[in-house]
Amino acid sequence: MEQAVGELHRLSTQEPLIMVGLASVKPLNLSSPQVLLSALQTLHLTVKREGEATFNLWKPQIQRPEFLSSALNLAQYLALRRHDLRDIQAALMPWGLSSLGRIEARVMPNLEAVIATLEVICGKDSAEQNSRPPIESFFEGNRLLQQQTEALFGPTLTHRQVRIMVTLPTEAAADYALVLEIIRRGANCARINCAHDTPELWQKMIDHVRRAEQETGTPCKVMMDIAGPKIRTGAVLAPPDKKRVFQGDHIVLSRCLPELERNASGEVIPSPVENFQTCCTIPEILDLLAVDSLVYIDDGKITTRVVNTQYSSPDGQLGLLLEVTHASPKGGKLRSEKGLNFPGTVLSLSPLTEKDLSDLDFVAAHADIVGYSFVQRPADIELLQQELKRRSTGSPSPTIVAKIETPIAVGNLPELILSAAGQHPFGIMIARGDLAVEIGYQRLTEIQEEILWICEAAHIPVIWATQVLESLVKNGVSSRSEMTDAAMSERAECVMLNKGPFIAEAITSLDDVLTRMEAHQLKKTPQLRALHSW
Repeated sequence: MEQAVGELHRLSTQEPLIMVGLASVKPLNLSSPQVLLSALQTLHLTVKREGEATFNLWKPQIQRPEFLSSALNLAQYLALRRHDLRDIQAALMPWGLSSLGRIEARVMPNLEAVIATLEVICGKDSAEQNSRPPIESFFEGNRLLQQQTEALFGPTLTHRQVRIMVTLPTEAAADYALVLEIIRRGANCARINCAHDTPELWQKMIDHVRRAEQETGTPCKVMMDIAGPKIRTGAVLAPPDKKRVFQGDHIVLSRCLPELERNASGEVIPSPVENFQTCCTIPEILDLLAVDSLVYIDDGKITTRVVNTQYSSPDGQLGLLLEVTHASPKGGKLRSEKGLNFPGTVLSLSPLTEKDLSDLDFVAAHADIVGYSFVQRPADIELLQQELKRRSTGSPSPTIVAKIETPIAVGNLPELILSAAGQHPFGIMIARGDLAVEIGYQRLTEIQEEILWICEAAHIPVIWATQVLESLVKNGVSSRSEMTDAAMSERAECVMLNKGPFIAEAITSLDDVLTRMEAHQLKKTPQLRALHSW
């Protein structure tokens, strides 16, 4: 492969640079399609050989015959994307051929179609030419992705391909009109967050969803999102007359805090502490941290680093001393029950807590889909599969959606897909909030795209989640950046909205945006419908 690309470079002319995306490459010898054909044939053989080797390792784990071709395509896509293809793309474009930029769902048919056409251009005799792949194979990947999406979310909609998922608030247990309006406005999946409420309230929410389905004739799946490990701040002690933390301040993070003293009115009596103090709800994590380890609080609103792992405060508290490296210029509020993230630290925690195991007794009997938090390794998928099987009463178990929220999960994404989709219908949720904190917002812009590509290659549906139209949901007014994000979400198979007082209006707005964008974009492919503005 490298020799063929090197030959393309050798034959390059000294003309001005051509811009291909952000890559500047010299024009290739476009009058010599034979060189380009040779490079593509070498690439084809490499992808075929490496893809089949990977697939053969995977095949014994796959129990669903309908996933075999998808797994093979994923293996071939991973083999293809080990190479930098930008020079070949630049060479293909002037010949009016596919530049391979939308190859995800159909790796080998796309390569073989380009090679077959180049052979004609090169004047090869029909006896020497490779057979062109049939039209059906070229679009088979699209059909399989639609089939897998319907297996997870139900039948295709009439006016919109992309589904809308809505998180139900507690009020949905008592307010049937709210649930009815959510489904009437266009929700296709109702999400119940098991970190909140009780099985009694969950049952009422589900009853309302089923009743609204019957009344509207609109199917609506129920996804129950089990909480997973809740890594949170505990109670907070603040120094006298200090309410906010600033850059350069220190925070003591301990295993536990002493019982807070309260006055007759129940208010906490301020303690004479030198620094802000809080604790971690999973204290064993502190043993994994070293000096310079990062600790992010409240989705990164307060970022810190460990400066002392054996700190003893004047009041006798033992813990880690954190230095605040970033906070709002006006100061950040350190509150209890806020998330803690540890970028760069490998957390070997079971994704299923005792609460999750208890909740699964209800979830397995009532949910259509289980949302799975803190998934990192194939063994995590197998653990949930076993727990669901243990609770099976003969009826089909809920399908699984894995939330990708850590760098380890990103690195293991192909294996996670194989472990789950090889057994049953499966989906991926891009949990962009936690993932952004873990890998950084700049890196997230790349990774959310790469997850979409990998899942399309495996014909696996994706849920685009976290803060979609958040201002509209919470305050009734959206921002320009949120609308752009909503438009980008159309490339996924489902988009999730969180709960808020203006959720009905947000559903209508998202429905409008998705419907408009489907006329312009299909995954990575621009749709050239007629323009009406000019």
